[in-house]
Amino acid sequence: MANMSLKRNEMNVQDPNVRNKNFKEVALGYTEEQAIDEAKRCLNCKNKPCVGGCPVKIYIPDFIAKVAEGKFEEAYEIISKSSSLPAVCGRVCPQENQCEGKCVRGIKGESVAIGRLERFVADYHNANCKTWSEKTVKNGHRVAVIGSGPSGLACASDLVKMGYDVTIFEALHTAGGVLVYGIPEFRLPKAIVEKEIKGLEALGVEIKTNVVIGKTITIDELMDEMGYEAVFIGSGAGLPKFMNIKGEGLKGVYSANEFLTRMTLMKAYENDCDTPIMQAKRVAVVGGGNVAMDAARCAKRLGAEVYVVYRRGMEELPARHEEVEHAVEEGIIFKTLTNPIEILGYTNENDKRDIKNNTVCGMKCVEMELGEPDASGRRKPIIKQKSEFILDVDCVIMALGTSPNPLIKSTTEGLETHSWGGIIADENGKTSRKGVFAGGDAVTGAATVILAMGAGKASAKAIDEYIKTSKI
Repeated sequence: MANMSLKRNEMNVQDPNVRNKNFKEVALGYTEEQAIDEAKRCLNCKNKPCVGGCPVKIYIPDFIAKVAEGKFEEAYEIISKSSSLPAVCGRVCPQENQCEGKCVRGIKGESVAIGRLERFVADYHNANCKTWSEKTVKNGHRVAVIGSGPSGLACASDLVKMGYDVTIFEALHTAGGVLVYGIPEFRLPKAIVEKEIKGLEALGVEIKTNVVIGKTITIDELMDEMGYEAVFIGSGAGLPKFMNIKGEGLKGVYSANEFLTRMTLMKAYENDCDTPIMQAKRVAVVGGGNVAMDAARCAKRLGAEVYVVYRRGMEELPARHEEVEHAVEEGIIFKTLTNPIEILGYTNENDKRDIKNNTVCGMKCVEMELGEPDASGRRKPIIKQKSEFILDVDCVIMALGTSPNPLIKSTTEGLETHSWGGIIADENGKTSRKGVFAGGDAVTGAATVILAMGAGKASAKAIDEYIKTSKI
């Protein structure tokens, strides 16, 4: 019997005053009963608008119908035809702007909780399936994938299923890209990422870590000397941006990339960590996106008082509503309509050994107000006159976005890029260099996991066509 409730099933979460002191996963997932009840809210629309809103085109009503019947493993099989990382996407995708945003049930009530159901199905499979898929039969062709983040993993997954001999080259010592260095444990447990990657290895994907393309090996060497017939660049966007204001070189100023890498990949919150984080008392996180929320919530868990400093208002925050809501619940203070103009530091010219010398002691800010819309369509922030004030902090984290690392561009002949560093590629990932494809953040700049996966899948299809025909 259909569930015509206008409200979706709520998902249990840790108490805010408990979770803001630990790194365990915040959301606890659906029970079987909750999942079945939520699945029965799906109307199985004839036109399936939710599928159109999914960048990897999961057959959403089909898998939900199986959940409603209690056939969870069959539901997983349907999802896995389109997505290589369902347990990840069910947790971190902005479903509210994609599949759920197109859901017909959302017109007069709340949309079907598609993301929560995807997460449930993937977690059920991971908990109950004890065997890996068998390796595919090889077709005799070799493809190199640069980067083991979402786009690289999606591309490699589709190619290995087509029979290609696929090798992923990862610069860090652990595979997973932004999934392991950028998203905190409390949002995406690393054991989940590890299991998803082991599934790809079981299919036959080879992963080589500690290989920096452009330094250790070049793309020319991959193709001319090592025999790879095509290369996919999914190296992400890991080059942090700063404001270029006075004081950004002080001790206690981090890029969000560095801070989150120390926290998520190196586990700086553990007592025996080899890559620690300074124990700050008051932290300012500059920015308003999901990365800023992640950094702020990590800093809170280290025991600091945390401010999110953003030059527009709460309604203009680009972060997911759920992440902002969780941050507020956890006690993070939002200083909106505020912009930094200088980071202040201790100075002691008489004693260069002073441990506080050149260390953050505050941040000078100005208040803002919103004027007319700018080129992005958002109201432009304008400085209020005579509104300067000092925010008392001893650590500043800059979460202002990232751009692609220029290393691959500078070492690859004939690879065209945008002025801001992104690789120029068409909708199928084809670049100006024959046999070289690219997708994800390396092309678009920082975006979402699911959009990167969609780009990886599109490139896999184009690579298959390229190798079969020797031209696009």
